[in-house]
Amino acid sequence: MARGHETRDLRWIRTTRAAGALPLVAAIMSAVALTGAAFYTVNQASCADPAQYIRTDNHVELVGGCVNTAELPTPAPPYKAQGETQHGNYRP
Repeated sequence: MARGHETRDLRWIRTTRAAGALPLVAAIMSAVALTGAAFYTVNQASCADPAQYIRTDNHVELVGGCVNTAELPTPAPPYKAQGETQHGNYRP
């Protein structure tokens, strides 16, 4: 009689383990799918002139790349209060 009770408990433990593993498997599969999509996107983005970072005296500059500066939106001019000089509140 005790044996029948033990087998039901073991079956319940196996079922909860399988149910607990399902979210883990789903998370791993979605991570693999997103990683594959990222690699595919990077492979499809072709650029004749790849960008490179060049270090100068006191800063790093990105040179080259596929972005055309003429295609970038221009920012709106900053708001100038009446009587404000060209340099704003800068005092030499």
